[in-house]
Amino acid sequence: MHPSDIPLLKHPLTAPSAFTPDSLVAAVRSERKLSPEGVPAVCLLEFDGDLTDWMVTAGHVQVYENWACFHTVMHTIEVDGTPCGIIPRTIGGPYAVLVAEQLRASGVQVILGLTSAGRIGYSLPLPSLVVVEEAIRDEGTSYHYLAPSESVHSNPALVATLAGEIGFEGLPVARGRVWTTDAPYRETQQQLDQYAESGVLAVEMQAASLLAFSNSRGTPVGVVAIVSNAVDRGEDTFNKGSKDLGKRLIEAMCRSGIHYLKGS
Repeated sequence: MHPSDIPLLKHPLTAPSAFTPDSLVAAVRSERKLSPEGVPAVCLLEFDGDLTDWMVTAGHVQVYENWACFHTVMHTIEVDGTPCGIIPRTIGGPYAVLVAEQLRASGVQVILGLTSAGRIGYSLPLPSLVVVEEAIRDEGTSYHYLAPSESVHSNPALVATLAGEIGFEGLPVARGRVWTTDAPYRETQQQLDQYAESGVLAVEMQAASLLAFSNSRGTPVGVVAIVSNAVDRGEDTFNKGSKDLGKRLIEAMCRSGIHYLKGS
């Protein structure tokens, strides 16, 4: 089979969609008798979900009842007097973009993503934060939004705003490239070594898909990775810091979204 015959690489990018997020949002609103009120201007996808669970238990967030979605729950947190949305457990590129499309149809203005990631860059301390500037497209969703290419880039202004805000939260912060994969249990040592040598900092599962959606649809998206583990690290793995640190990080990311909108 020639590469041009692979369905994923010949998606009709300019053709309109037969099934749209607008129709799904309208169906949810009709079935649940929700008002047409939109979502908060800034919404954050917390891919792991553990921080949201803790904030729910601690009373830091409230359920946003008017979120028109069949398969996720939105919570809100107030940051500097502005309500921001949080949706947990949108893990993986296809699911994250499905929700991002419905957020866009519901009036969101900035989408942020907070993901856990594995270290590739040997110099990164654990844990640390990476603001994604570029994501390698080793997944499927992005090819339904953009023509084939090695990688996709983030919005530079949103990257700068994110890096400025989260730099005060107590973890080392880097900006750079990540590797997005759909198959975390198929990462090979050869790939890890090659990407490390080329300057890639971390591996995760959502950034390339969300950034392709952003570039195609025009909705600003920013992704921050908590680099908490590495295959060459046998002890203290998956350490993302305290829950209070996580809450401050979410607040700082939301604040960056608010500042980005004010400056845009």
